[in-house]
Amino acid sequence: MPFACIHVPNFILQAALRIEPGLRLQPAGILDGTPPFFTVIAKNKKAGALGLQIGMTKSQAEQIQGLELRRRSIEHEAAAHAALADLALSFSPRIEETAADTIILDLAGLAQLFGGFEKLAQRLGRRAKKFGLSAQVAVGSNPEAAQLAARGFAGVTVLAADEETERLGSLPITALNPSLEIRETLERWGVRTCQALAALPVAQLSERLGQEGVRLQELARGVNGRALIPTIAAMEFEEAMEPDTAVSELEPLSFLLGRLLDQLCGRLSARALATNEIRLRMELEPGEEEIFGIAEKKKHTNTNIDRIRRGAALRGSGLTSGAPTNPGIDQVERHPKRAGLRPAPTNAEVNAVASGSAQLIYEHALRLPLAMRDSKALLRLWRLHLEAHPPASPIVKITMKAEPAKVRFAQSGLFVPLSPDPEKLEITMARTGHFVGAANIGSPELLDTHRPLAFRVGRFNPLEASLPDTDFGESSVSSGISPGVSSGIYSAESASLLPATALRVFRPAMPVRVEARANSRDDTSDKAHENSRDTTHETMNKVHAPARVYFGGVWGDVMAASGPWRTSGDWWMDDSWNQDEWDLEIEFPIPAVKETNAFSRAAFSHTAQKAESTRGRGVYRIVRERATGDWFVRGVYD
Repeated sequence: MPFACIHVPNFILQAALRIEPGLRLQPAGILDGTPPFFTVIAKNKKAGALGLQIGMTKSQAEQIQGLELRRRSIEHEAAAHAALADLALSFSPRIEETAADTIILDLAGLAQLFGGFEKLAQRLGRRAKKFGLSAQVAVGSNPEAAQLAARGFAGVTVLAADEETERLGSLPITALNPSLEIRETLERWGVRTCQALAALPVAQLSERLGQEGVRLQELARGVNGRALIPTIAAMEFEEAMEPDTAVSELEPLSFLLGRLLDQLCGRLSARALATNEIRLRMELEPGEEEIFGIAEKKKHTNTNIDRIRRGAALRGSGLTSGAPTNPGIDQVERHPKRAGLRPAPTNAEVNAVASGSAQLIYEHALRLPLAMRDSKALLRLWRLHLEAHPPASPIVKITMKAEPAKVRFAQSGLFVPLSPDPEKLEITMARTGHFVGAANIGSPELLDTHRPLAFRVGRFNPLEASLPDTDFGESSVSSGISPGVSSGIYSAESASLLPATALRVFRPAMPVRVEARANSRDDTSDKAHENSRDTTHETMNKVHAPARVYFGGVWGDVMAASGPWRTSGDWWMDDSWNQDEWDLEIEFPIPAVKETNAFSRAAFSHTAQKAESTRGRGVYRIVRERATGDWFVRGVYD
């Protein structure tokens, strides 16, 4: 069974070069340790030509002219290892994460797919360069032989089954990574290559070096056939970057974000995935304004800490206020993640703000209606957001994380016009929201309240199901679904049962003058009232049915009236409502048309019939505010 191994030499340096590709053309070194005892732990060939050596102190390395020094970053190494794992998973579903710089792949059944193991190994090397890593790739009959060849030979190596021992014999003993004690012993024996170690007798080698010596000899011969330990692939895509100097302008920040997005989208593409949410976290450099801002925030926060803690104690004990809250706000608080808001502060956050230990952090999540992996389109969206909401101070660290999602596939028809790209549509909406406000663009969402026509503008998502639930908790009337369709099966036949009448709402509602008939429930006598505001006890048992309506400069006669429907709510708030609603069929007078030679009586009759059918009558929703007695036109039925 063949196996392939991907090894990244000088991994610590390559992890840093992956974040800063410009350092590849310059002499560079990596420092590690605790301040002030920094030492050089990695270098490239150009730095070695200038005299940089492993183990030099930072002060010694800084004396070399033209040398670029960087501190070791565990986050960069973790991201590079994750990219290496994504590279391996793009070729084989069974991989082993042997070390931070080494991945082993099971190539069973992949030879015919890629046209042979040599072509497969070459594609692995080319794909690694796209990930910003220079890797050595080898193919062998067992995992240990492939790993030894990848560590010892540069470029791409394919070991034939009958040539493995001979090819591996030319490698030095250091390629086996023996312990220091065994290495010194072999040096005293004069054993410096794998071929010399493989020629030693097994019994005498076991007596002197034990089982570890026997294991090293099996590795040198290429006959150690251990089983592969498969790794469960982690679905985490995160990249981080720490600039040398704090970034305070949008252009250099966009350049850094573009680099991170390219790396994230490349990793997602290797796993055949996309993303529908990208989280950005930036650590800011504290400045004078920010320090004063924190002090001012602490001053105001200290007065609210007791209130927050008391509220947390009340929530924990179940003693909350009996008065309900605004339905819209209450819905946002119940679903903080859906509304894009941060949940209420915890005790740890309150204590951090109170003690002044809170760090300056800029966080935002870019949620997309459709999954995408176009780094350029994502960068445009981030630029538009940062232009509208810039950070308060320079940035010292950037962390970006992408949530994986399935790739969207669309099949276009031959005779159907192409729809706009979702990526371009999202950019257009972001640009529009930059001018009109993000809260004023999207798709309407009904609120869970009895307030008439209450809604909010939510995020536009064409993939969300448009049909409502059919359980008894949902109203089929309010959702526009007739009872005949409430069985849960939506077909072409049931679509014909949907009501065709819609209410076109006027925003804001139009004020109107109404002449009403006061019809008593006990007395059938009529009494006309114009803009009736009588709310005394004598008229409490009377229904003011509208008789004539004046709005838009025209009086209209009410031909039929249905109502009133009385609704009220939110009496405990400032924006409470208490009103009566009527559905009125109103007939307006047809405008007079003078008959001329060019306009005959037949044409006049045709025009009158058309005006009567289009403008003469209409069904309107009329509302009367019971607190003030004012009348408004809420909308017209189409």
